[in-house]
Amino acid sequence: MLVGVDDEELLPIGQFARLGRLSVKQLRHYDELGLLRPAYVDGETGYRYYRASQARVALSIGLLRSLDVPLAVVGEVLSGAPAALEGVRESLEEELARRRRTLSCLERVMAEGLPAARVRVVAERARRVAVVRERASGTEDIGRATSLAVRRLLEVVTAGGVPGRAAGGAAGGAAGGAAGGAAGPVRLVGLFPVDLGELVEVSVALVLEDDCRPGGGLELRVLPGGTFACATHVGPYEQISLTAHAVLAWCAERRHVVRGPLREVYVSDPAVTSPEELVTHLMVCLEESDES
Repeated sequence: MLVGVDDEELLPIGQFARLGRLSVKQLRHYDELGLLRPAYVDGETGYRYYRASQARVALSIGLLRSLDVPLAVVGEVLSGAPAALEGVRESLEEELARRRRTLSCLERVMAEGLPAARVRVVAERARRVAVVRERASGTEDIGRATSLAVRRLLEVVTAGGVPGRAAGGAAGGAAGGAAGGAAGPVRLVGLFPVDLGELVEVSVALVLEDDCRPGGGLELRVLPGGTFACATHVGPYEQISLTAHAVLAWCAERRHVVRGPLREVYVSDPAVTSPEELVTHLMVCLEESDES
């Protein structure tokens, strides 16, 4: 019988693994990470031995891992910092919200079939815009990046960086109509790459009056005009991908090469409009005009 310095019997790794409900491979890995060190390692054979009292730690690691707690956070919790779990809770809440959005889209497809929004061809003139850019770390992060860009842009508007304009809602703003529609108090256009990668740059553009000279360090550019395929999305922003699918499918069927980013023109103010009634125009350029 192998005993430790405190006369407690030491258990070989296989026996301890069964006691702590972990695999031998996991125990070796947790040893390498410093999460659960053996009580004794034979210098000649390299065999690991554990005390029975360490089983509580082993079971605790198993419990935390079953709750999707990352190993780095497991170490903090074992060190007496349970507050480290707050970040895990927030991450799980974000994942749950994403799953609910996905479920909502799926339910809409089940109820209405695959998206087949009416697509029309429209002419859009070039427009002067002020732009804010944000990076999204993948498709699931686009919503956060877009909201942040809108907030940054509207902060400048509210602070008087864009003369003669008042801020709209927090997530989309009171934007004017697409394709030459009547301008509202704030016209916001989201610009998104059609081909999405691991890092996605999203932009939100504020359409400016011809004589407007904005301050606030905003990036100024000209949003090209041209001929666009356009469809109207009615419903929550998280379901816009369904209408985008319909527009891209319409273009593919007609062998149109999509040029430039996908545009989302926010018509409704989400501060005063229910999610089911939000109106957004989706536009993709089919042919860019020569005007600037």
